[in-house]
Amino acid sequence: MTRNDRLVRVTAVGELPGALDRLGVSRGRPVIVLVGGAGGMSARHLDLVRDLFGDLMPALVRRGAAVVDGGTDTGVMQSIGEFSCDGVTLVGVAAEGSLGDTPLEPHHVHVLVPGESWGDESPWIAEVASVLAGPNAAVTLLVNGGDVTYVDAEQSIARRRPLIVLAGTGRTADVIASAAAGVVDDPRAAAIAAADLTQVVSVEDFVAVVAAELDRPG
Repeated sequence: MTRNDRLVRVTAVGELPGALDRLGVSRGRPVIVLVGGAGGMSARHLDLVRDLFGDLMPALVRRGAAVVDGGTDTGVMQSIGEFSCDGVTLVGVAAEGSLGDTPLEPHHVHVLVPGESWGDESPWIAEVASVLAGPNAAVTLLVNGGDVTYVDAEQSIARRRPLIVLAGTGRTADVIASAAAGVVDDPRAAAIAAADLTQVVSVEDFVAVVAAELDRPG
């Protein structure tokens, strides 16, 4: 597959099924929506996340799962790309006008969507995951994160998609985890933590929790 074969542009939601087909991405499979930290992650949290993704990948391979994220070569997206392998498709969704000089992660296939600012891709990420999963399970995994990650979490909840918040990975994930424990008084984090589809999980438990969610009927 050439570089041109790994990237498509869309301007409307109705174009997404055809776009995924052109990328050679098979639909009707379990999906993880990966949201969270990009350039603002600390080296310590990046190292932790790399180890965790290495632990998660065999479970994704067994299920023929796909991962949908922002697709740039930074943070959690770069980290999951390091574990690219046969059996797991990585789909990056980015607002083309927001990229500037930010490179795309080379192990993903990419869907470029309209938008000029970081966060414009959030509803598109959620929509791509729905198209890709079809009747199968889809779950959002929130790792670290900045301000846009709150939008991604809210998109997941609005679509009735389970949201797994990985405590101990820093920043937004830990604020939501603390709100769930009643420690942090942040209204936005508290609303996400209180949603019936939100689970806050530890790094020790997260592979089992993600696998169980992917095995649920869609």
